Amino acid sequence: MTQPIISVRNLHKWYSGVHALKGVTLDFAPNESVGLIGDNGAGKSTLINILSGAQEASEGEVFLDGSRAVIRNPRDAMDLGIETIYQYNSMVPTMSISRNLFIGREPLKFSFMGMGIMDRRKMAAESVKAIADVDLHLRSPDALVGELSGGQRQGVAIARAMHFKSRVMILDEPTNHLAVKETAKVIGFVRGLKEHNITGIFISHNIHHVFECCDRIIAMARGEVVLDKRTEDTNMDEILSVL
Repeated sequence: MTQPIISVRNLHKWYSGVHALKGVTLDFAPNESVGLIGDNGAGKSTLINILSGAQEASEGEVFLDGSRAVIRNPRDAMDLGIETIYQYNSMVPTMSISRNLFIGREPLKFSFMGMGIMDRRKMAAESVKAIADVDLHLRSPDALVGELSGGQRQGVAIARAMHFKSRVMILDEPTNHLAVKETAKVIGFVRGLKEHNITGIFISHNIHHVFECCDRIIAMARGEVVLDKRTEDTNMDEILSVL
């Protein structure tokens, strides 16, 4: 058996008396694309918030490559190679593609006590390559993110995660509010993650999208895992029956 890249064991989360996660135990394999589905309040957002460092579990443990991982904040998650792309991602519309791609991780020409001058030439060159690696064709790394379509913004966010060698990419409702062609592009991104040795966790309300790009489907309801099957071993009717 391949060792899971991420394992969660007996995760619980309470919010002021509300039991949002109830003993969730799951494994995520290397280079696997996993669809995580469920209605609002099912617990899926709480689970990914714990993995991404946005929240801490009330009880339970997270393991990375078999070793216990301490994830207290998003920086801890990023340092472990876990990148999260939210539906309303954190890119700054008034900044360029290259600035957004390197935000918080800007290369410097020199550094003194953590301060320095950004190496804009290096940022531009590496941005062009990162964007090309996800087959996203944009006219210039200096274009403002605010000028991009929703699908293109998601592409830049995915390019950023891949450029910084993320091992696990969590995509939270990445196809929401996108046009049909843009949705197809994002689904193509998710499907191609395994070619880059990245484990993808794709959160969606749209079961059709999950079936298109995921190897495995996990359904959650009322804070618990109610289905965990390979995509080819389940169907729409079964999933709807447990939600």
